[in-house]
Amino acid sequence: MAAVRLGCVERDRVDARSVVEGLPTAAEIAEASVKLDEPSKSQVLVVRDGSVVGYSTIQWWQERDDTWLYLHRGYLLPEHRDQGIGSAMLSWAEERIRQLVEDHGTARTAVIGANAMVSEQDATALLLAAGYRRVFSLVELELSDLRQVPEPGSELPAGIRTGPIGTSHYRAAWRTVVDSYADTGFTQKWSFQDFVDAADPACWRAAWNGQDMLGVALCSIRSHDHTVGVVEELSVRTDQRRLGIGRILLLEGLRSLREQGATTARLFTGTANPHRSYDLYESVGFRRQNEYVRYRKPLA
Repeated sequence: MAAVRLGCVERDRVDARSVVEGLPTAAEIAEASVKLDEPSKSQVLVVRDGSVVGYSTIQWWQERDDTWLYLHRGYLLPEHRDQGIGSAMLSWAEERIRQLVEDHGTARTAVIGANAMVSEQDATALLLAAGYRRVFSLVELELSDLRQVPEPGSELPAGIRTGPIGTSHYRAAWRTVVDSYADTGFTQKWSFQDFVDAADPACWRAAWNGQDMLGVALCSIRSHDHTVGVVEELSVRTDQRRLGIGRILLLEGLRSLREQGATTARLFTGTANPHRSYDLYESVGFRRQNEYVRYRKPLA
């Protein structure tokens, strides 16, 4: 499976360092496979002349508006495309998803989803021909040299302080992030337990006014490449925006990543982001790298 991903790099112009969808090692693919629900039924290999030439996976989750999204993702070596194999993989995924929906009893709110990078022209054409439509996309940005992180350049408003996030702050931090997505579509439900299970607070920073948390920057070091830091979330309460809080939290998070050994940083954000986040990210040195598109298709 790792060899299939490597074989797709040139044709699909894959960014190997992407934190959205890069070039995983065999160990990373194994870890992701173990985390799938019903791994033996949620993946299929395509074997030709004794060699694996492609594979597909299926995941599912519930979104904030109670939609159940069943997402499939397929990879096929370029030399085996345009022979009907990709269509067969797509048909398998859709049929398997229909069976899962029946088993789960989620038909009333279920939809089929698929991902493709803008640079994946073959996959994009296949999805569009099969009746999928684009619903949103994510843009990934990179700060290539964390040594160049600028100084804040401004003071926080009176009474506001920043600092690390401890375990006693977890629920407030989780709520700050969840509330920031209140008006955002196509977002996965995120329970407090999920937040706790994934917590890695070494590079987390928050802003407070008294005991009230105003915003958070949740940053982490990539587990398989400690030179890459990730800004996983940057959220500021709606009534506290345009005060410079987000910028200072971002810069403190980036400096924490640098102190932990990262040399570069990545983040991603929706293209429909209404809060002009791009302006902030680009002002501290981030540059756009890739665009990842989510497609959907009705279940019937």
